[in-house]
Amino acid sequence: MAVFFLRCICSRSPRRYLSVVPLDAGGEHEVIVSGSIISDSVVSGDAKHSYLTVRSLLKSETDPSRILDLCHSASLSPDHHLGRSALSAAVSSLAASPNHLPAVRSLVAPLVMSKRHVPHAISLFGLAGLLDDAAEAFRSSPSLFSLNALLFACILSNNHKQAGTFFRDIPVSYAIKPNIVTYNTVIKAFCESGGSRTFYSFLDEMVRKDVKPNLTTFSIALSGFYREELFSDVKKVLWLMKKNGRHAGLSIYNARIQSLCKLGRPEEAKELLREMRPRGMKPSWVTYDHLILGYCSVGNLEEAKRLFKEMGRKQLVPQSSCYFSLIYYLCRNGDFGSALEICRESMDQNWVPQFSTMKMLVDGLVGTLQVKEARELVEKVKGKFFRNMELWNKIEEALPK
Repeated sequence: MAVFFLRCICSRSPRRYLSVVPLDAGGEHEVIVSGSIISDSVVSGDAKHSYLTVRSLLKSETDPSRILDLCHSASLSPDHHLGRSALSAAVSSLAASPNHLPAVRSLVAPLVMSKRHVPHAISLFGLAGLLDDAAEAFRSSPSLFSLNALLFACILSNNHKQAGTFFRDIPVSYAIKPNIVTYNTVIKAFCESGGSRTFYSFLDEMVRKDVKPNLTTFSIALSGFYREELFSDVKKVLWLMKKNGRHAGLSIYNARIQSLCKLGRPEEAKELLREMRPRGMKPSWVTYDHLILGYCSVGNLEEAKRLFKEMGRKQLVPQSSCYFSLIYYLCRNGDFGSALEICRESMDQNWVPQFSTMKMLVDGLVGTLQVKEARELVEKVKGKFFRNMELWNKIEEALPK
């Protein structure tokens, strides 16, 4: 059976979505929470299209009853990663609405009836901020996988300190032996809540209990120390990593580059990019995504555009986040011509930025007397994407003739 890990995917929007990716997917260090008792079933092309359509609708739907109807009509199941992703989109949308608790419980509670789905149900409860429900689901089917999901639920629900309590109490009460995923998750909880230096005590405990730290362990710690601007600890972690026989690979460099960019220090992050090349490491699209957002955030859009073009020369395929970051910041900076060019390229990949960004672009084009281009953009959006159709009709009607 393939081993799968829950990944929290944070888009540029405030909603958080969960999906499941293989252990060897080569993603970022956030991939830490085991859900390995869930293996992917094979779905037909029609079912895949149905899941994708429903997931897209769920991300923008706000009516709880409509969200539940969409889920039930599609017969969403956690047995396939698209089903799990759609369910998490549904829970995220429900959690954003007032009085959402009954709807979330009616959607997630049936999953607890199946032992194989309990870890995912626990994570979904955490996503909705229902940590008590997550703990109750754990007690209904205690296991290592459920414990890992419960710790992850603490992070998702912003109850980071509770993760430490669960980590200390549950293994003793239920005779569960923590594994590397357990440790990585609880370390992440502390690192995200200002307690990064607890990493050292956890590392000592892991050594005593013969749980070998992996690159994820160290990248989580590095991100935490960067977040708290404890740069001497960053150096110490890099030394400890070598001491434990782990060498900095792409995931470590990506974590460091992302952390520096979040601190508004993209030039230092770019130095790490230069450092990678003599060591024979090739940056990924993720590396460039972090750098592009980092330069956008400090207002250096020329460098962000240069990096975007460099991706193409290196045959690295930008993902939606690269496009969306550039379009948003270019519009904010008044460079609507460049934003339009990149937006067209994004839409050719069937990726459209969120409505507020697109409206900013359309308004900017109109304001710079590019009404024809604005109209063509609106028509293209309406022809390819059906979300927010009523709003787009109003915008189209308001365009200068």
